Formats: sequence, C-alpha cells, structure tokens
Amino acid sequence: MLALQALTPERLAAAVPQVSLAEARKLIAQVHRGDVIAATSAIRRASAAAVRAIGSVPSLEIVAETPSAIDPFVKYLLAAPDGARFEAVRIPLEHPDRFCVCVSSQVGCALACSFCATGRLGLTRNLAAWEIVEQVRIVRARLPRGRVHGVVFQGMGEPLANLDEVLDAIAVLTEPCALGIDARAITVCTAGLPVGIRRLATDAPKVRLGLSIHTALAERRKSLMPIARAHELDEVLAATADHANATGLAPMWAVTLLDGINDSAADARALAELVTEFQAQTGLRPRISVVPYNSIGEGDPFIRSRREAAFRDALHARGLPSHLRYSGGSDVAAACGQLANTI
Repeated sequence: MLALQALTPERLAAAVPQVSLAEARKLIAQVHRGDVIAATSAIRRASAAAVRAIGSVPSLEIVAETPSAIDPFVKYLLAAPDGARFEAVRIPLEHPDRFCVCVSSQVGCALACSFCATGRLGLTRNLAAWEIVEQVRIVRARLPRGRVHGVVFQGMGEPLANLDEVLDAIAVLTEPCALGIDARAITVCTAGLPVGIRRLATDAPKVRLGLSIHTALAERRKSLMPIARAHELDEVLAATADHANATGLAPMWAVTLLDGINDSAADARALAELVTEFQAQTGLRPRISVVPYNSIGEGDPFIRSRREAAFRDALHARGLPSHLRYSGGSDVAAACGQLANTI
C-alpha cells in the first residue's frame, strides 16, 4: 500500500492512471485535511475507490509528548509501525502563533559527532518520506492555535544520507494541496556531505542549507566530527559555495562552542577568514549561528563555552555579525544535540 501522505498530486496521478491530476489535487487535500477519501462533485467515485484500493494513511504512535517547563518547546517521542523510535520538536517562533518543526530523517545517526547525543546511538535505519511528513502532521494537529510556518531537518540523523526520502518529504511539505509550507522556510542541515549538498541545490533550489561547521580549523574539526576525515573541510565548503551560486541563498553555518575546545581567538579568526573567502567566491555572506552547547548526559566530556561573548565580539570586530541561537527545551532533552529517544 502506498502511504498517501507522502505523495504529491503528480505522483498520485502517475500511480493511479485513472485519476486525473485535478482529482489528485483534491484527493491529496482530503488526506491532509484528515478527511476520508471519498467522491465529491470534483472527484469521481471510481477515482476515489481506486485510490482507497492502493493507498492508506499510516500513522506514528505518540509514545510521549513532553512540554518544556521553561519555554514553549515540546518534544515528541514517536514510534513507527516496526517499533523504531525517533523524536521531533515543536519550536516557537518570534511571531505569535507560528511554529517550526524540527524533524528527524533517520533513526539514530552513523556520523558519531562527539558532542551529539544522537551520534551515540548509531544508525538503525532511514526514515521513509511518510514518516518525515507525519512528524509535521502530528505537531500541526496538536497545536493549540496558530500554524506550522517552517521545518528544519536538524533532528535525529544526517538528512543528506537519506536524501531521496528527504526530497520526497520536502515535495509534500511544500505542495500547496498538502502542507503548503514555503520552501524558503525549510532548512536542511548537514555535517557536510558534498554530493548531497550539490544535489540539494539541483532538486530543491528554494530550500535553505545549514552547515554544521563547528570550527574552521580542519584538524580540530576532524577530532570532533569523524565525517570530516572522509570529506575535508575545503571539499565541503566548495560544495557549499556551489550550492550558494546555484540557488542564490546564503547558507547558515552553525558553530556549537565547547569550552576550551573550539572557542579560542584562533577559532574565531579562522572562521572569519573562511567567511571572507566564501563571500568573495559567491557574493553571499554565510549567516553564522552560534549554538550554546547542551549536555548530552552521562560521561559528557564537554561543557558550554564561557567565551561565547568574546567569540562573537571577535567576529564582530571583523565586521561579521552572528546570531546566538536560543536552544530551548533543554530541561526535557529537546535542545540541539540532545535527541536520544528519551522520555
């Protein structure tokens, strides 16, 4: 059976030839309104029956819905029909009644970044497109008011390691008949897979790119992020520049500052130099997002940097503004780097 919530009208019409594209749009709208697939004045009875015969709307179990006591973040622990568990987070935005959903793209993660709780789990499997879309549908259905304005692929897993399913999910998220989210309000974050970065530019050119850079010192980055041993920073930045040149979108560069590890004046200087080089190549200045470190539990070798302000001042002195990300939900392990299937 096809998972109907993972189909665009075009894909539904291709899968069920007797359904016209106009009918497919109406049928996909029924799916995302929560309606029963049924004939209407615009959908023939035979078309509705054909879709019911080949498709269904599978669901995820909400194992736990855990609101933060300190901010409006909510973490969802979800279970797939095969028992696999993964998490999504509802993030409040500055505009009242608007929310972003941080979605997972894999169950666990194979990249093993040393400062990420998900990396400790290893990789169980990729998520299917419908499981990604369903995370957004669940959060949307449980909003007390307002709407889902954006989506960030920054939950469990490396999105570009599951790019086929991620792209299929993005097509549904942005489809007006489905979830109707502006592609420019979707960000795909990566630890640095060059082939995937370039393909994202080609196949989803309006979606924004986030790069988890963490330090511009290549050897230091390798000690924190094993993937950097397979893909040198220069290789990753070349792909990121290609993405920027192809899409016209400035990337976001995320830097999680770890006390005494990557928060030195040398780190700030190296990052500033990379930003300057990138801007010279592309005409676009990366948006620097400084991320406060969140503890990842027992045996955590890191603490939050005490030099956040000095690091940002060093960037500012070189004419480079940065944004200090508010990383909420830490009391329920919903903050950046903390997702590890906990209640």
